[in-house]
Amino acid sequence: MMARRGTDERLLRMAIPKGALYADSLALLERAGCDITGLADPGRHLTLRAGDIEFIIGKPSDIPIYVGYGAVDVAIAGKDTLVEADLDVVEMADLHFGACRFVVAEPEDAACSVAEIYRHLGVIRVATKYPRVTEQHFARRGLQVELVKLSGNIELAPLIGLADQVVEITATGRTLVENRLRIVDEVLTSTARFVANPVSLKLNNDRVTGLASALAAAAMLLLIGRNPAAREYAEKSVVP
Repeated sequence: MMARRGTDERLLRMAIPKGALYADSLALLERAGCDITGLADPGRHLTLRAGDIEFIIGKPSDIPIYVGYGAVDVAIAGKDTLVEADLDVVEMADLHFGACRFVVAEPEDAACSVAEIYRHLGVIRVATKYPRVTEQHFARRGLQVELVKLSGNIELAPLIGLADQVVEITATGRTLVENRLRIVDEVLTSTARFVANPVSLKLNNDRVTGLASALAAAAMLLLIGRNPAAREYAEKSVVP
């Protein structure tokens, strides 16, 4: 993808996701030595300059698009959004926060099993916010699915007969249990990642790789601070 044009070449443009990953992103950036002035309380501002970085605050699912199309040079993004977007970005480091997982779930008290439905109809209906991830998962298992893309509460779909199963992101599984759904399969795990636009990485290699190293080191320290036993795992966090 092409790198952006018409901006101050001295600035590195970086996207960070609003919402659940925002506070941890700021903590990591600060630990890595980045200037985050103004980011703790940006108000309605969606772009802020701090030091030699221009920060773009965006919707999590939009972050991979910004990177892939060269609107920003680098970003912090959830692995889940990267997989679903399936764009040409370079994953530089696992940042070890924002952990969650994609799971397949179905009603605890289903009148007949999903396996029986599949044998009878040759297809199962699956509701999700993540059609690409879901399609790839079931394709690997050789199962034919009819996808129902929703943007609201996915857990509701099997409860009202809209779908046989759901593919959803969960951190603890609590919401699924509260809605009488059981997890029947694991799809993938997700954490926050530091990613770069391929052209930006080539043109600004020293700056981008330097920032990646600083963030990876800071992520290790924060991870070890939360769990000292994680040292060996953390030391393998940087993606070649």
